[in-house]
Amino acid sequence: MLILRNIRIKFQMSSSQEFHSQTKLKFSTKLAYGIGELSGSLPSNILVFFFLFFLTDIAGLKPGVAGIIVMIGKIWDAINDPLIGWLSDRTRSRFGRRYPWMILGAIPLGLSCVLLWTIPPNNHQTFMIIYYTLIALVFYTAFTAVLLPYSALSAELTQDYNDRTNLISFRSAFSIGGSIFSLVLAEFIFAWINNEQKQYLILGLMAGLIATFSVYASVFGTYQRYHQVQDNYRNYNRSSTLSIQEKLRLIFTNFPFICVMIIYLCSWLSVQTIAAILPYFVINCMGLSEEHFTRMAIMVQGTALIMMIVWSHLSHRLGKKIIYLMGIPFTIVAELGLFLLQPGQVTLMYMIAIMAGVGIATAYIVPWSMLPDVVDLDQLKTGERREGIFFALVVQLQKIGIAVALFVVGKILDSAGYIPGSTGQQPDTALWAIRMIIGPLPITLLIISFVFAYLYPITQEIHQDIVSKIYQKNR
Repeated sequence: MLILRNIRIKFQMSSSQEFHSQTKLKFSTKLAYGIGELSGSLPSNILVFFFLFFLTDIAGLKPGVAGIIVMIGKIWDAINDPLIGWLSDRTRSRFGRRYPWMILGAIPLGLSCVLLWTIPPNNHQTFMIIYYTLIALVFYTAFTAVLLPYSALSAELTQDYNDRTNLISFRSAFSIGGSIFSLVLAEFIFAWINNEQKQYLILGLMAGLIATFSVYASVFGTYQRYHQVQDNYRNYNRSSTLSIQEKLRLIFTNFPFICVMIIYLCSWLSVQTIAAILPYFVINCMGLSEEHFTRMAIMVQGTALIMMIVWSHLSHRLGKKIIYLMGIPFTIVAELGLFLLQPGQVTLMYMIAIMAGVGIATAYIVPWSMLPDVVDLDQLKTGERREGIFFALVVQLQKIGIAVALFVVGKILDSAGYIPGSTGQQPDTALWAIRMIIGPLPITLLIISFVFAYLYPITQEIHQDIVSKIYQKNR
């Protein structure tokens, strides 16, 4: 009996090793997948950092109205997530489930990116509200059609625990690199062109062109790999006898999924709230020029890009959960530092930016590398591959949260008496509101994400067992 038991254990180990050897990623595949992230990082980064400011101080809309436009776009962005995720899961074509969406969505994504930064000839407030709202709806539809299927590919290109971390590290490196590039590009354009309207138009044009190109480059570079891995699932039963209600019940009773969803939501709510309020903080609270804002943002992203290598290496030894618990406290301390920062402390401001970047790197890596592991657990339980709907639900909640947060930011500034287009002449209530938004609010969100990262249960050993059982069922 002991001999039989040892033979069975060796067979299970060799089966798992065979499965992983078949799915090991090449550098070229990781690179191609990472390039696809530019389709999201460039347009979304300039939106996060500049769009609210553009609507109020360049287009001339009131902060409350601008916040409503941003909120409507984000809410629609969240609404279309589960629909496109559900449809992409069920798409059948010779290109696979994800690629048709990416290919068709790339061009409208680039075009709408340009139109968002165009001021219409009719500058009547009502007309501009309608214009920016409609363009935002088109942009976010195309954005989801490209980025959601692209995100789901991370669960379909490999099932190896560490390889997924490496894959997400490549994606995150391009995300941060794209963010840095967008800020460097913005600073160059702002210094080169004196007309403010043309500055933002050219910035949007460049972002749109790069976004469209990166989608097609990513499709070309990962297409062959995708179909090789999908052969592992060819005998797996994809049909479902579960009702929609039962599917949702299984998803929302999946505790690891709940943890990942909250980690992602809170960490990115914190990061993007700071990104939206940072130009107001640098210009009005610190009394500095716009160039200091872009340089500070570049320093945050540059530090995060460097730390990506460190955290990715440590995750192989310590696990995804541990590096998040180690990294996020750096960002919490940095946010407290911003809240307490006073005019004239420019050197300290840049030191705080470096500290923030150390922790933000883990927010890029960890949630996205955890989510594919949750999808594997769901496959083991239900017999279905549902990457699209899982990724859609996480992104949907994040987008709704960000929409509400940006709306609240706009309303807080409005109610605090913020004066659009004014520098150095804001009332004390507006300056205090900016400090509250950049400090206590994001700190609270990161503390919540820290707690749920601590509770996340899937370790590398548990995931290896999940994948081994899936492989045995699929033989």
